[in-house]
Parts: sequence; structure tokens; C-alpha cells
Amino acid sequence: MKDGEAVYLTTGASAGTVVYGPGGTYGPRVQQDLQLVLLHSGSMSVEIDGKNYSVPSGHTALLKPGRTEHFFFDPKRETWHRWIAVHVEAADSAVLQRLDELPFSIPLSEHMDSLCSMVYSLLNSGTAPEEELMKSLGESAILLYIAECERLHANETQHPAVVQAKEIIHQRFAEELSLDDLAKAVHRTPEHLIRLFRRDQHMTPIQYLWSYRVKQGLALISSTGLHIGEIAEQVGFKSSYHFARTIRRHTGKTPSEIRRESYAGIVNQEEFSKDAKSTALPCE
Repeated sequence: MKDGEAVYLTTGASAGTVVYGPGGTYGPRVQQDLQLVLLHSGSMSVEIDGKNYSVPSGHTALLKPGRTEHFFFDPKRETWHRWIAVHVEAADSAVLQRLDELPFSIPLSEHMDSLCSMVYSLLNSGTAPEEELMKSLGESAILLYIAECERLHANETQHPAVVQAKEIIHQRFAEELSLDDLAKAVHRTPEHLIRLFRRDQHMTPIQYLWSYRVKQGLALISSTGLHIGEIAEQVGFKSSYHFARTIRRHTGKTPSEIRRESYAGIVNQEEFSKDAKSTALPCE
């Protein structure tokens, strides 16, 4: 399956929320949809075609059509879960095999939680949502699950400290972040974190930080009318001069040239993403 490629025909989507008391059960029933179950509290075990699966709190599970399911909820406390049911036409064997290769459950992300809230809100807004909108949201939910599975698989090849440090950088890139700050946050020495990053990312933590800042800066240059100085400040550069010099070093163009090209529709940030892996980034 190629990234972003639709592999089945979505006909609609729905969403719901329910709280089961201790020891609650549901089923057996035959699943009709591709259904994402978001477990917020409690726990759940599901018997699917005679095979048992456990889902802890804070996880999302993917259920597939045509399977007989029987749900058993936490025996000692309430279980709250929400769901997105994606209505699809019959998929071919290749599609079903690809879906079967995915993990049964993965950690519940903020993106999935937000998407479920959006679908539920639209369905309960008092006016019927557009059919095409619900189809798109349903397909987006499945594609998001697939993408998150792939991201988790990629993270398995990286040291947890690298993954955690990258998440911190993604959240706080506009702040003053030092190597010591990152190392302390992931409970590693600076030297150890550098070694881990060089092994897993082929660059140091600070080079990764500057690479991410440049990427965010390019996005703002191309998609906003902010002054270069404003962009520099928002993405963590101390001066517009430093920002412009760094942009030119990594793209061969000034911010103004990149903006003019973006207005003409010819800027290509993917090329920067490829080049950044092999280009030394500023380490200050």
C-alpha cells in the first residue's frame, strides 16, 4: 500500500461513545464495518473468531468486517470507549491481507482522539453532515491508523531516548533548547545522546533541532505573508540575518526568492527534506 492511497471504497462513517459498568459484555455480533475503538478508561478483551485480544486503557483497536466479535469489559471498574465506524464496500483479498498485517491495537494518539471528536460532533450537531465529508473523514481515520502503525514501526528501530528527544524538539523548537536540556529531559548524558542520534539519525541532536527549525521556517515562508524577522523568531532563530543565512546555505536561495517561487507554485520542500540528511546544519 502506498502512502495516502485509498485501497477500498468508503461509503460513510459514524461515531459513538459508551460507558460499560464493571463486568459488562457486548455480543457476540458480526462486525459490519472497519471500526476503530478508542479505549479511554478501564480495559477490554475481545474474542474475534475464537481468538482473544486484550486492549488496555489509552489504546486504539482496529476491528475488521466479517468477523464474529464478543466484548468483555473490565470486571472491576467502568470502561469508557468511543468508536469510529467506517462503512466500506467489500474489499479484495489483498486489501484485507494488508489490514491483517497491521497491529490489532496501538497507543491512542491526540490526532485520533481529535478526529473521533470531530466525527462525533458533526453527527450530533443537529444538521445532517455532508455525505462526502463523512466519507472523507472515515477514510482519513483508517489512513491515520495505518500511518501511526508505520510510524511506530519506524520508531522501533530508534532508541527510545532519540524518539523522546525528537518529540521534545517538535513541540519546543521555537524555544531556546540546548543539548543539556534535551539530555536531561531524556535522562541521558549529552555524550550518550549524541552517540544515539548519530547512530539513528546520522546527525547530532542540535543538528536535528536546526534542521527542524529550517523545515518549519520554509513552511512559513511558503504559506504565509509574515515578515522574515517574524518567521525567524517563531521558529527559534535569534535574528533574521541568521535565519536568512541558514536558509540560503541549505537551499541555495534567499527567503525572498523562495517566497516568490512559492507564489508561482514551484517551491519543493521535499527536496530540502532529502538534502537536509546529508547537509551539515548549524550547531550553535
